[in-house]
Amino acid sequence: MKKNLGILVLFGMVFIATAMCSGNFLSAYNLENLILRASLYGIIGIGVSFVIISGGIDLSIGSVIGLIGCLYPMMIVEWGVPVWTGLLLVLLIASCIGVLHGLLITQLKLQPFVVTLCGLLVYRGIARWMTGDTTLGFGSDYASLRWLAIGKIPTGLGNFHLPVPLVILIVLGVLAAILLNRTIFGRYLLALGNNEQAARYSGINTSGVIISTYMICSLVAGLGGVLFALDVNSIQPAGFGSFYELYAIAAAVLGGCSLRGGEGSIFGVIIGAAIMQLLYNSIGVLGIQTTLEYAVIGIVILLGVMADEIVRRIAARRRADQQAATSAQPEK
Repeated sequence: MKKNLGILVLFGMVFIATAMCSGNFLSAYNLENLILRASLYGIIGIGVSFVIISGGIDLSIGSVIGLIGCLYPMMIVEWGVPVWTGLLLVLLIASCIGVLHGLLITQLKLQPFVVTLCGLLVYRGIARWMTGDTTLGFGSDYASLRWLAIGKIPTGLGNFHLPVPLVILIVLGVLAAILLNRTIFGRYLLALGNNEQAARYSGINTSGVIISTYMICSLVAGLGGVLFALDVNSIQPAGFGSFYELYAIAAAVLGGCSLRGGEGSIFGVIIGAAIMQLLYNSIGVLGIQTTLEYAVIGIVILLGVMADEIVRRIAARRRADQQAATSAQPEK
């Protein structure tokens, strides 16, 4: 809770500072665009948070987004697959990718970094080969479908509307929070992240939990791929989704997910994604060169990891002091 309060304060400070420095920041158009981008990246951030909490990492998110973003319009536009059938199929494919990652990690004992790095390369290559490296889109015949990504909900506040992806993010966030905090799976996941060996000795099916986390991550990445594709409506296989894993991981780390595993909250991840997009938006409206975007992301990740390490050391020192003080007390 304290970490969530801290990033909320950080978000408020950056928001107020940007609003004071730029008169265009609070315009309805800019706020809608900010919420839209934060929602889309928040969705994929939720997916990777499960993997990070388990103590793993997934570097293939961007390529999964690229593959699914290319495959979905091909299915419904070129192959004639019904819209909702195509959606279920691409989400099933994304889930199978996650299961494959989990099996390679748990059964062959491969490192998550290696498995997902190879996935990053493989899925990007498949997307480019499958499409002939040509640009894809949905055209003008799927306006109702694109509403899922570009639709707006009236608020009664003048020209300001809420983007539909925000609703999707809220629903997904609530479901993810319940899964993490109110279910046996969530308790097993946190135990696994804290100490995998102890979790295994206590009877937890650690392999099943790991496979499930990677499946959730890829499934949510697939959903993100569909939404990103519907948003831009112009998918280039070579670059679509590139580096999106950086945004997702940065949001999770900034939101309180420890890269050591065993710690994190869904609400924190959502706020972390909002801060990342707020920083990016601030770079634009304040006239700062956009070439600094990745530098800002890298600095934020580094600061998040440093803060996590400092907090852990302070907490460990306090626990050690408390244990020493307890053991020093004379027995009655």
